[in-house]
Parts: sequence; structure tokens; C-alpha cells
Amino acid sequence: MSRVKPYHVVLAVVLIIVAVFLIRVRLAAGEVAPVEAGHRLATAWCRECHAVEPGALNPGKKAPDFVAIANMPSSTELSLKVFLASSHPTMPNIILTSTDTEDLVAYILSLKRK
Repeated sequence: MSRVKPYHVVLAVVLIIVAVFLIRVRLAAGEVAPVEAGHRLATAWCRECHAVEPGALNPGKKAPDFVAIANMPSSTELSLKVFLASSHPTMPNIILTSTDTEDLVAYILSLKRK
């Protein structure tokens, strides 16, 4: 019967601690509010054509601003998800993950006047 060497125990404990740490970091990264994450995406990907923030001017941009989109009667979570998943000749063909789509939709809907 072989004995467990002390450094194997230490190594196993260190690996468990690292695994728990990485899981917590990953979970913490996922805890960014969808609205905040959607705002980041809109700023990075959509700002060239859309005014993405409330009060932002949209001079010379042919695309509607996000506040106007949010306040359209047809703008629902489902309709925005379908729109973003569909190809449109006037928009670049940006491929969004499902999480990106959910975050962007959450941000747009957060701009709806109550």
C-alpha cells in the first residue's frame, strides 16, 4: 500500500482553492447587470449609426436612436430579439451571442419612458 505524500495533499488543496477561485471569478463576471453590459455593447458596436444614450443627439445619423426604438409600441423583448437575429440590408451583419442579444435588448428596453 503506497502512502500519500504530503506534497500531493498540498497540491490537491491548492488545485481545489484555485478551482473555487476561478469559479467565483467567472460567476462574478457574469453578475454584471444585463443593462450595463448592453450599454457597453451599444457603445462599442452601435454608436456609429445610432444615438445610444438618452439625450444624445443623432445629427446626420440615418438610424433611429435607442430611446425612440425603446418607445415604439412594437418594441418588446421578443420583437427586439427577433430583429437583432435577422439580417437587414441597412445594418452591418454583426453576429451576437444569445447573451449579447439579451443584454442589448435589456439596455434598449431600459430606455423606455415609463
